[in-house]
Amino acid sequence: MQLSPEERHKIYEEERARIEAEQKQWMTVGGSTTGLEPNIAGLLCYLGGWITGIVFLVIEQKNKFVRFHALQSIVTFGALTVASALLNWIPFVGGFFSAVIGILTFILWILLMVKAYQGELYKVPVAGHVAEGILPVTWRGEKPETGEEQKTAKSTSPDEVPKPPEPREVPSPAISEKMEDLGKRVEDYFARTRAGRIAGYSASIFWNVVLLIFFSFFHQYIAWYHVEPDGSVTTLSMLTSDYFAWLPILVTALVISAAANILLITYDRYWLREIIQIILTVIGVVVVANLVSIFPFDFSVIPNATAVDIVPVVVTIVLIIIAVGLGVGALVRFIKLIVSVAKQSPS
Repeated sequence: MQLSPEERHKIYEEERARIEAEQKQWMTVGGSTTGLEPNIAGLLCYLGGWITGIVFLVIEQKNKFVRFHALQSIVTFGALTVASALLNWIPFVGGFFSAVIGILTFILWILLMVKAYQGELYKVPVAGHVAEGILPVTWRGEKPETGEEQKTAKSTSPDEVPKPPEPREVPSPAISEKMEDLGKRVEDYFARTRAGRIAGYSASIFWNVVLLIFFSFFHQYIAWYHVEPDGSVTTLSMLTSDYFAWLPILVTALVISAAANILLITYDRYWLREIIQIILTVIGVVVVANLVSIFPFDFSVIPNATAVDIVPVVVTIVLIIIAVGLGVGALVRFIKLIVSVAKQSPS
């Protein structure tokens, strides 16, 4: 049966109204953990690609709109990043296709930020459906209905009042849960009390001094120790002369860290504490990145030929993971600081 233009227009208007109502419901449901407007938080989910997607998926625990855009950012830009990296390994044509993906990624990045800022629940083909499929499981701790629950829900008529579930005996918490709860209490103590923070600052200063002394005067102990047949020990240094090009960077970072913690002991304020932690984390990224760049290690002293080939690769990967982890940590702290300022600012 062919519909008339008026009927098609009516169906179109009803569908548009339904979509607008759904978007409005997604924008407001559950409130917000960050204190930001949902459209602003949705834009920020795409600002740093999959990294800011992860950040907002962690810090936003209520708003479904923001969590959807965070998941879509992770799925979309994570997949594009992996695809671009894999294409770079293909000779000749790999670089061309990687460049094409880079251009498409930039266009999609702008589009998604604009759509999120406009409050639209814009879904990228495939990636948007994947994100939407993940969302009900991760949003606010909800769990999908089991087959038995769905069957019961379908078989119950609207007029019937479902019977309340039988009371179940609550099991006593396991030892691991008790230990986890204890750990959280300890963390809360150190995070919320000035005495705990001062203890943390003091421990950090002590650790900085220990590292400063070790790397400045006892770096020769970073070596391979070989026991001779007569029982004597031969020390083979695993550091090259390039180590002394990296040492001033490390010493400067440790001195700045110690001075910053001394400042926090005398003047402990939230905003100053967060800014200093962000700066120190960025300095840590610089130190590790320079260590990877200079790489002052000589693993040829290891007697195993296989280990000589494998260890440098493993050390490089570990250092890169540390640098990325510190960078993500600095970004998380920065966003939390912005959110905190936004909450305290008058509306």
